[in-house]
Amino acid sequence: MFEQITILAPGLLGASLAAAVKDRQLCDKLVIWARRTETRVACAEKSWCDHVTASLPEAVGEADLVVVCSPVETIHPLVESIASHLQDGALVTDVGSTKSLIVRNCHTVMPKGRQFVGSHPMAGSEKSGLAHARADLFGGKTCFVTPLVDSNEQAVETILKFWRALDMEVATVSPERHDEIVAHISHLPHVLASVLCSFLSTKDPGWRNFAGNGLRDTTRVAAGNPDIWKSIFEQNREEIARAISQFENELQSLKSAITNGQTFDILNHLERGKAYREYLRPAGKMNAGEQT
Repeated sequence: MFEQITILAPGLLGASLAAAVKDRQLCDKLVIWARRTETRVACAEKSWCDHVTASLPEAVGEADLVVVCSPVETIHPLVESIASHLQDGALVTDVGSTKSLIVRNCHTVMPKGRQFVGSHPMAGSEKSGLAHARADLFGGKTCFVTPLVDSNEQAVETILKFWRALDMEVATVSPERHDEIVAHISHLPHVLASVLCSFLSTKDPGWRNFAGNGLRDTTRVAAGNPDIWKSIFEQNREEIARAISQFENELQSLKSAITNGQTFDILNHLERGKAYREYLRPAGKMNAGEQT
């Protein structure tokens, strides 16, 4: 699909993307930019890395596609840094978990003839870093692509084809709609898991030794990197705050039912929750009408 793809910041997503791109032969040359020396040394030893550099101009100067895989708070600064070094016709996308601020800021700094189209592959893990990278991380997962109304149609279509070539199910939504959706289905679950673990940490430390699979399954994502999630919460704070408020209403309703012994209402909450959980689609099986 491309002569050169450049990946900036090869953590879990960036390194996994590099491995997947080379595995599917989506480019002739794959270039990695990494800030830290130890990361560059590790990348140079990987079969998927054709060239690694500490120079941003060198990394992006001949790239047809640049994918920014850094934490959300550094995506716009990185895009701003590379904008003047991009060749004519270059495309830039990202993998950030928030989109509204990132997309609008990055779209603004693009010179004429270069395009930014936001992306968010829902393919993360509670683990982080190059050491946990996997070429099969993306297959069967959802990827949001979040163009603006005035985004270049050809550029958007190319980004859609790129993620589909990685066996991802692609959904096209506005940046604002994306942030509303993920605040509920991704960010809120992390809030709840982290708060639950934080609350339990105030109790007898010995209780954790009795924990079964229920607690482990419910709180798995709480093991994610706190610095990464702090930035996500800050960038999507309005939508996350709204989601928390709505959840508080639901939790208060269940608390009231338990306190007052309202058996029917308790059962209604539990049955509605069970039904929602059972109808979560398996990875790679998008419901009819979801893909655009």
